[in-house]
Amino acid sequence: MLSLTTFLTTTTLLISLTHAIPKPAPVPAPSVPASEYSLINLRIEGSTTTIYEGPLLSGPRNVTTPSGGTHLCDGTNNGANPTPGNTPTDALATASQFFRFPFDGTFDSQFDDFFITSIGPDTETATEFWGLLVNYQFTPVGGCQYEVKAGDKVLWAYNAFNLAHFLEVTPSEVVVKKGKSQTVKVIDGSTGSPVQGASIDGVTTDANGDAVLTFGKKGFFEYKATAPDSLRSNALYVTVV
Repeated sequence: MLSLTTFLTTTTLLISLTHAIPKPAPVPAPSVPASEYSLINLRIEGSTTTIYEGPLLSGPRNVTTPSGGTHLCDGTNNGANPTPGNTPTDALATASQFFRFPFDGTFDSQFDDFFITSIGPDTETATEFWGLLVNYQFTPVGGCQYEVKAGDKVLWAYNAFNLAHFLEVTPSEVVVKKGKSQTVKVIDGSTGSPVQGASIDGVTTDANGDAVLTFGKKGFFEYKATAPDSLRSNALYVTVV
């Protein structure tokens, strides 16, 4: 039987392959060796909802935004890396193309990079901006300069610089029998510290960040942890048999 991770990965790739050929960008896209692509875990959290979450295969490409125009985005931007590679902005552009949500950003020629201003329904304000984290750490450079590797957790988060915690729930996949309980832990992904007072499936985490969930009916369910002034967590996928 396929694991959930394998299923999601396969589904993402099949959706990508079955879409129509993308419209050509004003600047011809580079010829990208397969070695420069990588399968990462992309999550885009808006102000009130998750815009995208799942595995994604992406690589260096020309990125086009309404406000910034078309520019090569391959990790060598501003001399950040000696060779091309996959980047968070490449992943954002790929997800936008195949899963049909808009994004925008201005382009700064000094940094040779895009500054993302809107994704899906959420546009930056004077105090709330989009932030970029990889493996729950803010990146030191922009999304076209930072190269990601296979398995990295790429997170675009709205209002990122005003949040107390970036919630992470573990495990992320659970199979339990009907009527049985499962303990999950909620931490701040950036620090690894447990988060007390977070809520998941109506249960509040204790001082250790633990919540004991009980499942009363069979099926497939998805939950996210939330807490005041914090970014909602990655998804917890539960199969009750």
